[in-house]
Amino acid sequence: MKINKEINIDDEFINERLDIFLTNVFPNLSRNKIQNFIKNGNFLINDQKVKTGYLLKENDILKANDLILEEELEYKIEPVDLNLEVLYEDDHLAIINKRKDLVVHPASTYKDTTLVSGLLHRFDQLSTINGENRPGIVHRLDKDTSGLLIIAKTDEAHKILSLDISKHKIKRYYYAICYGTFNEQTGTINMPIGRDPKNRIKMAVVKDGRESLTHFKVLEQYLHHSLVEVELITGRTHQIRVHFSHINHPILGDELYGPKNVYGSNGQYLHAFKLKFEHPITKKEVEIETPLPKYFKDTITKLT
Repeated sequence: MKINKEINIDDEFINERLDIFLTNVFPNLSRNKIQNFIKNGNFLINDQKVKTGYLLKENDILKANDLILEEELEYKIEPVDLNLEVLYEDDHLAIINKRKDLVVHPASTYKDTTLVSGLLHRFDQLSTINGENRPGIVHRLDKDTSGLLIIAKTDEAHKILSLDISKHKIKRYYYAICYGTFNEQTGTINMPIGRDPKNRIKMAVVKDGRESLTHFKVLEQYLHHSLVEVELITGRTHQIRVHFSHINHPILGDELYGPKNVYGSNGQYLHAFKLKFEHPITKKEVEIETPLPKYFKDTITKLT
């Protein structure tokens, strides 16, 4: 099987190692095989041969040229009816309300059913810019984060939406339950985020990390917890979870960044409840909100 494909690198993957990025694009290929492909020039960045540890930059163009894959390494994502909740749809994009427990796209470490399977079942057309494993995916939510996601149906819409995200033109708002109470009612967390040098699975606030900016507003305070509204300005991996953990207010239920004694079994209490942006094609304002899931409301009731 011979593959020729082109992928535009969006904001989410800036400063990711090329070989690690490619293990997500080609989840059935080992990292060693991918590194060999890079060394042989099967993968090019901006038409140039690069090293396996090359750090991706925004708007890089990745090309896979004459990439030979054995048939047994083919990885085909099958459409699955996931009964997706579609809150908005036109010819260019859609907005869905992702449930928690659903991984957005396949990766080298996860090949079970993902949101992508549901998208392939629900939509006849999806953008192709992010490759075969991430059709239509403009931005992500963590597995246990519920809420609103923009899905691009055309490459033209996808390119504009990705650029608008990088320029912070797309407003993204979340509800979060945090440990502890706050002295201030509003605040901004402006701390750089990068890979945790002690644990590569995690992200952390590090000196040489990428600029990361989070605004927040305290809505309610309980005895030992707070309900917070968060505006995500940049969109780094695990940004909200990392930022609030760093200021000693980790997200309730977060087994990766919170206390060892994890609250409940619902994952982190984080819900993307509002999106506000200019439509990439019509230029009209789009604003969508979705209420808190029942399990989230029930936990708030228990904390009050």
